[in-house]
Amino acid sequence: MIAGTTRWPARLAAAVRGWPLWELPAWLSGFVIFVVVAYLAAIGVAARAAGFHGRDAGLFALMIGLSITSVELTRRSGESAGGVSKDVHAVWELTIAIFLPPVYALVGPIPRLVITQWRTRQTLVYRRVFTAAATGLSFGIASFAYHALTSHARWLSPGPGPRWLEWIVVVALSGMLQWFVNQSLVMTAVKGADREASVRQMVFTREPLFNDGAELIAAVVTAVLTAADMFMVVLALPLVILLQRSHRHANLVAASRVDPKTGLLNAVAWQREARVELTRASRTHTSLALAMLDIDHFKKVNDTYGHLAGDAVLATLAATMRALLRDYDLIGRFGGEEFCVLLPHTTAAEAEQTAERLRRKLAQLIVPTGVAPHSVSLQVTVSIGVAVLESSRRDLDDLIAAADAALYRAKGEGRNCVRLSHDPAASAGAQP
Repeated sequence: MIAGTTRWPARLAAAVRGWPLWELPAWLSGFVIFVVVAYLAAIGVAARAAGFHGRDAGLFALMIGLSITSVELTRRSGESAGGVSKDVHAVWELTIAIFLPPVYALVGPIPRLVITQWRTRQTLVYRRVFTAAATGLSFGIASFAYHALTSHARWLSPGPGPRWLEWIVVVALSGMLQWFVNQSLVMTAVKGADREASVRQMVFTREPLFNDGAELIAAVVTAVLTAADMFMVVLALPLVILLQRSHRHANLVAASRVDPKTGLLNAVAWQREARVELTRASRTHTSLALAMLDIDHFKKVNDTYGHLAGDAVLATLAATMRALLRDYDLIGRFGGEEFCVLLPHTTAAEAEQTAERLRRKLAQLIVPTGVAPHSVSLQVTVSIGVAVLESSRRDLDDLIAAADAALYRAKGEGRNCVRLSHDPAASAGAQP
C-alpha cells in the first residue's frame, strides 16, 4: 500500500512532463500558464465579492442552456481545424457580463467549450483551457468595466426615450472591450506558436471584421431582449444559429479554395482566377507573366527528415513568397513541391527580375523543423521557369506549358536558376 502511494506522484510528474504544452517555446508555455493562473485567481476573487441571488442563478442557467443549445444545433457543421477557430456562440456571454456579477462572466465560457470539446471536435486540452481562460478573462474585464461605469451613472440603464440608445452604446462599448482583450491574448499565443502567422490577415481584414461586427450586433440584440424581458432572449436563438451556419458556410467555401499545407490557392482555384486575369490582360492589351517554381530535391527532404519537415518547408516558402510579391499577384500550389505565380502588368524582363529575387531570397531561408533537442534546420533551393502572355500564347494552358518547359530547362541546367521561355518575343519583353 505504501509502495503504491509513493509511486503515484512519480506517475503524475511523468504525465505532466508529457503534456504537449511543453513542446511550445518556453516563453509561450509560460504565457499560457500565466493566463490560466490569472483566470483562476480572478474567479476566486470575484466569487468572494459576489453574493448569491436566485434570479442571477436563473438567468445564468438560461443563458448557458441557450449557449449549449446553439452549439448542439450547429455542431454538425463542425469546427475549423487549425490554430484559431471562430464561432458566434459567445453572444450569450455578453448578456451574462452585462446583467450578472463578473464571476458569472468569468465562468460563462466553460460549459460551452466543454460541450464543444466533447461533442463537436476534440483538440489539445491545453488549447481549450487557454481559450476558456482568455475568453473568460475578456468577458470578466468587460463585466467589471460595465458595472463600474453604471454604478456611478445610474442613468445608464434601459429606460424610456434616449436612455435606451445611451445604454445600448455602453453595452456595445463593453462588447468592444471584450473583443480587444480576447484578441490581444489569443493573437499573442497564435503569433508565438507561428511567427509566420499574419495577425492583420486573421483579425483586421474585411471578412473577420465583418464576422466580429455581426457577432457584436447579435450580442447587443440579445442584451436588449433580456432587458425587455428575461424570457424574450429565447427569440435570439434562431438569429445565433443562422449566423453560425452562415459563418461555417463561408469557412467551407474559403477552405475549398485554399491548400491546407501552405494557405495558398489550390490548383483549381488558382486556375479559375488566373483565367479571369488572363482574359482581362488580353482584352486590355496589358502585359502578364507566369512563373512556375519547383523545390529542388524535395523528395530527399521528405525521405531524410520526414513529411512533417517537408510540410514546414512548403509553409515557410509559401509565406515568404506572399511577403515578397505584390498583393495582386496570384500565388498557388500547383501540386507536390510545385508553385505557380501569375504576375499581372509584368513584362518578361520584369518577370525575370522578380523570379530571380524569389530564387535568391528562398535560397537564403533557414527552415527549423522538429522539436528541440532533435530539431534540424533546412535550406532548399528552387528552380523557376517564366513565360509571358503574347500573340501566339493567349490560352492559360499554353502559358502554363511554356513556363513548365522553361522550368524543366532550369532543372536540366543545374537547378537553382531562372529560365525564360524560348520564345524570342518573350525574351525581348514584347507586349501582347
